Amino acid sequence: MKKFPIYLMYGAVLYLAACASKANNLQAPSAQSLPVVKLDTASVTTWQEYPATVQGTVNVEIRPQVSGYLEKILVEDGAYVSAGQPLFRINSKEYSQFSNTAATNIQAAKAAVEKAQVEVDRLQPLVDHKVIAEVQLRTAKAVLHQEQAAYQQALSGKGSADITLGYTLITAPVSGYVGHINFKQGSLVGKGETDPLTVLSEVNNVHAYFSMSEADFFSFFAAVPGKTAEEKIQHIPPVNLALADNSVYGNKGKVELVQGQFDRSSGSISFRAVFPNNEKLLRSGITGRIRIPFFQQNKLMVPQQATYELQDKVYVFAVTDSNKVISKQITIAGKSEGNYIVSKGVSNGETIVYSGLQRLRDGASIIPQNISLDSVLHNTASVN
Repeated sequence: MKKFPIYLMYGAVLYLAACASKANNLQAPSAQSLPVVKLDTASVTTWQEYPATVQGTVNVEIRPQVSGYLEKILVEDGAYVSAGQPLFRINSKEYSQFSNTAATNIQAAKAAVEKAQVEVDRLQPLVDHKVIAEVQLRTAKAVLHQEQAAYQQALSGKGSADITLGYTLITAPVSGYVGHINFKQGSLVGKGETDPLTVLSEVNNVHAYFSMSEADFFSFFAAVPGKTAEEKIQHIPPVNLALADNSVYGNKGKVELVQGQFDRSSGSISFRAVFPNNEKLLRSGITGRIRIPFFQQNKLMVPQQATYELQDKVYVFAVTDSNKVISKQITIAGKSEGNYIVSKGVSNGETIVYSGLQRLRDGASIIPQNISLDSVLHNTASVN
């Protein structure tokens, strides 16, 4: 029999031992130490969001009441103005002339009244002494009354001319912000223009307009206390306004109004919420989202971090009594901050893996490291 060298036999033994060790490692991977949480119910606040457009509580179209050339623009786009502050001046030469003519007419009418009065005063003693017939005095008095009426008409004409002259200086009817100015200096403007000179928005308070579909409307009002629509509106909690940069406006608003009927073309109904705007941060025309809070009790909460998605479905890894994990699909009924409200798939008191899910497979063994669900939910809410 052929004998092999001892060093070859020793190498073969080492090789076989290494293979056996590798096989054992593949067959029995070591259990991972992972954080787990025990599920429980909690009281949560959920939010319903609706796209909204902000408008000033008063939006006044500034239009000229007389025709003429726009002589002076006294404000700029976006400027804040006070009630009574001059905004535009229309060329007033023509209207000043009308006022001067009306003043001249007053002087002429006044002179005519004085002349008629002199004639009455002259005839009165003659009639008293029966020198002339009374009919002459009556005629003179009629002329006096006629001239007095003409004088009053002249006064009225002067007042009307002055009012028209005053229209050449256009002032702000309310305090607010000037919108886009649609005409340039020197433009011919008048009552027949389609576009206003500008729009003045009063924004001490602002209205945020938003709409709900028919389905949203009925489910929304079903969750609000009250018998009538008016009572339910009074019980809607203060709402938030999320701005375009996802920041939340600092003041809360109150839903004031719901439109009387649904829009047939869109199938929606409109609401309005009013927000205080003392800092003048909100302007007409900006967009955002109305966020309406709803307080719910005894809801099963699952941290979003403890879930994963597969083919548009959401799963968690539940921990069995033998510390093995099994994937379970969950049904999400809502979301509160960074946590899911779950209606199906897991139950109260069940334990799930909180993090490290990417390294797990069904049936894998773990070493559970228990952490408090309350601390997880609190930290998630703080981050969000």
